[in-house]
Amino acid sequence: MTSSDQMRSWTGPALFSYGFRPFFLFGAAWAALAMTLWILMLSGILTVPTRLDPISWHAHEFLFGYLGAIIAGFLLTAVPNWTGRLPVVGWHLAALFGVWVAGRLVILVSALLPLGVAEAVDLLFPILLGAVILREIIAGKNWKNLVVLVLLTVFTLANLLFHVEAAQGTLAAQGTGLRIGVAAVLTMISVIGGRIIPSFTRNWLVKAGQSDLPTPPMQPFDRLTLVATVLALILWVMWPLSSVTGVALVVIGIMHLARLYRWKGYHARSEPLLWVLHVGYLFVPIGALTEGFSVSFPDYLAPGVAQHLWMAGAFGLMTLSVMARATLGHTGQALTAGPGNIVMFMCLIGSVFSRVAAGIWPEIASPLYVVSAAFWIATFTTFVVIYGTLLAAPKPERT
Repeated sequence: MTSSDQMRSWTGPALFSYGFRPFFLFGAAWAALAMTLWILMLSGILTVPTRLDPISWHAHEFLFGYLGAIIAGFLLTAVPNWTGRLPVVGWHLAALFGVWVAGRLVILVSALLPLGVAEAVDLLFPILLGAVILREIIAGKNWKNLVVLVLLTVFTLANLLFHVEAAQGTLAAQGTGLRIGVAAVLTMISVIGGRIIPSFTRNWLVKAGQSDLPTPPMQPFDRLTLVATVLALILWVMWPLSSVTGVALVVIGIMHLARLYRWKGYHARSEPLLWVLHVGYLFVPIGALTEGFSVSFPDYLAPGVAQHLWMAGAFGLMTLSVMARATLGHTGQALTAGPGNIVMFMCLIGSVFSRVAAGIWPEIASPLYVVSAAFWIATFTTFVVIYGTLLAAPKPERT
């Protein structure tokens, strides 16, 4: 049975016919809902019975809640292509999705549960996802993609440490667990983005008749950049305020800028589905350069401010662009973005810069938080409106 045969044989809800469907749709919905809840919590309008403080809950539910879902949707869709094995579909997929939903609910009401219960349920999801990915890699003997599983494992351990730090009464949103999680996702973007961005760009430019093509993926310079990135991020995790860390972040920022330039994104300005990938990746070096500057000159820019260029900018825009592209491609639609997509992408960029501006001008931070949140909610609500039907409905049969 081929992948297509297995998906066609599933007679339940189309939502569970492929891994990207439930996780992309409800991951985006959760991104909008969680931001709404956070703004209400900050304003004092709403109190939720979570053991986490509002800032830590907000950070956790974006990094490990939303991103956990999108990583799952991407991997459950990509791994069958990597290994040549069948995708996880049907009730097995529904059960895995249910564990993710349970994690969001129990963290929201964790103060009503014994310590450790909500945390265990939350951690069960990435553990099960990792087990599925490991099984597929071993069965398909696809050893080169073990690096993705290693990064998922680091991401899961970061979530565990986040919970430990929160239980100890520290501000987990500024802890080591959060930095490890951010570092793991940055590395994922550097690895996976380094594969898909030049490949997608090259395919589009060839069709457009362009002769100036991107450098092929994973050349020696790319490998050097990845090694330097891992080393710099280890320094940032362990010694976030060290001047050595600041210099290392600036170095990798420059290296990632050079890497991005080699992918020729400036030739793809007319296709939003392509330029948004390049802009999303651009936030990786911009974030590194800004974070490096803030570490070296904290009087001019607080170190935590620049982090949002990574978390909201790179993570938000990269996931949004991959979600849009994968949904269109796997549901049989043309790989091109309409006006709604452009509005969606620009709203996210507006959210990022509003949030960074709130850190630069603390005297007007409160209204800027609201503006940033409004842009963010608009972004992911728009995604649900545009792509909800495609994700929930069966793929049209070709005639």
